[in-house]
Amino acid sequence: MSSAARWLACLAVLLACAPAQAARLYRWKDAQGITQYGDQPPQASADAEVDVIRFRNPPGTLARLRIEPLATRYQVWADNPGPGPVQVEVSFRQQHNLLASPALPLRKVLPAHGSVLLSSLILTDPLGGAQFDLKMDAMPGDPAAKPFDFRYRLPFDEAALRVDQGPGGRFSHNDLQNRDAIDFAVPEGTPILAARAGVVLQVESDFDKAGLDREVYGGRANFIRILHEDGTMALYAHLKPEGVLVRTGQSVREGQQIGLSGNTGFSTAPHLHFVVQVNAGMALRSVPVRMVGPMGELLFPSAPAGP
Repeated sequence: MSSAARWLACLAVLLACAPAQAARLYRWKDAQGITQYGDQPPQASADAEVDVIRFRNPPGTLARLRIEPLATRYQVWADNPGPGPVQVEVSFRQQHNLLASPALPLRKVLPAHGSVLLSSLILTDPLGGAQFDLKMDAMPGDPAAKPFDFRYRLPFDEAALRVDQGPGGRFSHNDLQNRDAIDFAVPEGTPILAARAGVVLQVESDFDKAGLDREVYGGRANFIRILHEDGTMALYAHLKPEGVLVRTGQSVREGQQIGLSGNTGFSTAPHLHFVVQVNAGMALRSVPVRMVGPMGELLFPSAPAGP
């Protein structure tokens, strides 16, 4: 098999995919009895019988790997289609008759909507054939980000405030990316508000199940990830099915409604999982937050120290 064919065969398996986004298609009959389709419901007649067809768009990607063949080498590019920076790491799964310059594995940060030349794969024997498998992992955010000292607003307007699990909670707040997370007990369907202004970086809204099997439900909740001006990213998770009310690339203001709370993913009851994270170098790490509620600044216990 040629190297190009081999590359295409493994492409779908090797690229890191971001969550898919939900969509609706509306179908109805007009006054002449002709079936019409659209991405918005008809406004002309309230009597029209409208069918709503829900479907899942093909998954997007945090970053795409692209190979450009030249006479005696291949150029390895990474493209970032998203509205925020993404860090990638590219490595060989296997290689034959190729030398990478710069050497692999390597890491690069891709700017929003940007492309970066990662490496050139040079034929060591120009008369011989080349075979290679490449792997690319992607992580949102720039590891050079420096968090500001910022006071976040409460991400909902409920008068009653209850925290089911705080920073360092033993149930699920004991890893690097969730150590500083806060689980607010809110009824399903509670309007979720942006705790800070930013740009929507990722969304998932199609997941409709919940359970305690971490392997099945861990990381599968509906969520919104918002990028802030200092490079930190807020995650609003466990939203209800189709409970995402914003789109990737949209700018949101502090206090704007962005979603509806729910009970999806690794969850036992309706709640909002809120955490602010940074890219710590191909890994997400949570950071402590200061938050203001109706009675002033909220006090959360410090998360236990750890790696």
